[in-house]
Amino acid sequence: MLNLPTSTDCSSLPPRVFSDERGWFFESYNQEAIASSAGITVRFVQDNHSRSAFGVLRGLHYQVERPQGKLVRVVRGTVFDVAVDLRSSSPMFGEWVGVELSEENRWQLWIPPGFAHGFLTLSSDAELLYKTTKLCSAGHDRSILWDDPTIGISWPSIGTPVLLSEKDRDAPLLADAEVFD
Repeated sequence: MLNLPTSTDCSSLPPRVFSDERGWFFESYNQEAIASSAGITVRFVQDNHSRSAFGVLRGLHYQVERPQGKLVRVVRGTVFDVAVDLRSSSPMFGEWVGVELSEENRWQLWIPPGFAHGFLTLSSDAELLYKTTKLCSAGHDRSILWDDPTIGISWPSIGTPVLLSEKDRDAPLLADAEVFD
């Protein structure tokens, strides 16, 4: 697993949670706070909500034109969330970072433009919310094979085969994929 060091790369963001006998509260997004703590100074233009059953693996997805930055969090269940650096000019090209996101830990993952994104549902089901910096552009959507040995993602074992869409099952290897300069 890769720990990307700079604010222009992936950042896992733990929340500041206020809890008492009534429940809890936290700011899931505060533009000033995220800029000062993680150096993330982007404009979000779209919010997405995704639900997946246990064992569903989605990804690795990205857009070659109008690349999206994503701020991802889980509001129900648990996932293993992954980002892969697809910037060919980056010294970390082809490397990955993975973090468990859950409704309990309330962590978020910042995935900047130029990275592929994927996740594996570890709980009976999971719901993700994510903000994006560019609108979805289906004609520019691409995938890389989730278990590409060149990338070598250490996906958690779930005891059964993962559930994939046809698109994700037939995705190309990194060596054959369109990437960013």
